[in-house]
Amino acid sequence: MAKLQLKNLSHQFGNIRALDQLSLQVDSGKILTLLGPSGCGKTTTIRLIAGLLKPSSGKILIDEQDITLLPPEKRNIGMVFQSYALFPHLNVFENVAFGLKARGYSANEIKNKVEKALSLVNLSSYHKRAVFKLSGGEQQRVSVARAVIIEPELLLLDEPLSNLDASLREQTRSQLSELIHQLRITTIFVTHDQEEAFAFSDRVALLSEGTLQQIGTAQELYFRPANHFVANFIGKSNIWELPLKSHEGGSAVFKLPSGMELCISPKHHPKLRMGEHYQLLLRPENVQLQETSSTQPLFSAQIISQRFMGANIEFVLKGEGLTVLVLINSSLICSYHKVGNYINLFQEANSIYVIPSEKWN
Repeated sequence: MAKLQLKNLSHQFGNIRALDQLSLQVDSGKILTLLGPSGCGKTTTIRLIAGLLKPSSGKILIDEQDITLLPPEKRNIGMVFQSYALFPHLNVFENVAFGLKARGYSANEIKNKVEKALSLVNLSSYHKRAVFKLSGGEQQRVSVARAVIIEPELLLLDEPLSNLDASLREQTRSQLSELIHQLRITTIFVTHDQEEAFAFSDRVALLSEGTLQQIGTAQELYFRPANHFVANFIGKSNIWELPLKSHEGGSAVFKLPSGMELCISPKHHPKLRMGEHYQLLLRPENVQLQETSSTQPLFSAQIISQRFMGANIEFVLKGEGLTVLVLINSSLICSYHKVGNYINLFQEANSIYVIPSEKWN
């Protein structure tokens, strides 16, 4: 196991700054996911860690050892690519053994290690199988076996599941996560898929335009976003920008576009100043269309549209000058939940979050 640290890591492609002063730490044996839209700096980051790119500035440390200028072959890092990068002219055994041969292991050592690695990924009987005869999931597991067989200090996974269909992707993701935790390899996982990031990781680092927006657990990013970008990017959300009319104790009164007042007890609110505008976040699943003992009234709104999504139905409503997105369990839908009807909205107690206006650090 090894601890990874990135200190003020930056990289430029010509005049384009692909990564800007990235600092983060991955504790030994943990999985960190780099999440973000295309072009945010995810792949640049792992290519810098692997030594395939040289940083413009900053440092990369593994267990306090500076590896910033070490060539890739000196870093003891395993990497799994999106394309798997298997050698088509070699069989499964030869692909997995490739790194050991390059390091000068004996034939007997190679045989024992390959058998163990293939057993870990449930491919023990595939030694002589041609890789082009394997399914996508099997190729992915061969690629993982080749990466872990060298007993790397660090494992880098660059969207390794993106070529798989949905059901196989979920199954393989679960197997891969179990394997990594079993081996206790410090891992960086790159994806643009939020569900994948949340299911796979111990922590998530969200990037945008080469800058770290927030790092934390999935729950922290979802329920306590550090800024507007995080709140808008993670999951579905209602984000309203409203002026603060009054604030006393744990209650705050905001003015809606219609002039109506909205009295709430915001979660984790910063110091609020009268008259200033604040962005309020309310997740769609925290809005209800009928009152319960744990809900608080919001206002009345008209149902504009509804969309069946299997377990849930997604509603869009408009009221008091606001648009509201609501997710309701399909089994809870009533006859009066029809397009055109006006209905009272309720929120789960203390479920509205005031998004910090300052940049996260």
